[in-house]
Amino acid sequence: MDAAVLVLDVGTDVFSCAKQMADHGQGYAILAGGERPISGIVTEWDIISKVVAAGLDPANVPVSAIASTTVVTCPAEMPTDRVVELMVSRGVRRMVVTQGDHVVGVITTRTLLQSFRKYVDAISEDIAKHDSTGTHPGT
Repeated sequence: MDAAVLVLDVGTDVFSCAKQMADHGQGYAILAGGERPISGIVTEWDIISKVVAAGLDPANVPVSAIASTTVVTCPAEMPTDRVVELMVSRGVRRMVVTQGDHVVGVITTRTLLQSFRKYVDAISEDIAKHDSTGTHPGT
């Protein structure tokens, strides 16, 4: 999980949002404000497809006009395999991790792949150790 989450007010304009996303090295921003603690999520693709490609002035478009308002969340204690299942079934690339009403992080497909790579590397290392000692499973 990435705990460095960019949270912006729903009234932020797209230009300011894009600048902050670039400054923080984030491809998304969580929106807060209004009636819900998590009001939406805006991604770099939202900005490109709904503002830039449409020829709109990003300084005059509020992020709330282009954001996805259905944000998939999971509690911080949810096991990784369950998070992956939920992301796949809901078709999302970002899972907002919460503790109560507070955002504590975001799990992205990139962070999952990095996590699984460490796991695969560790297994590969164990297999290589067995191969180098001449002990092979099943022999």
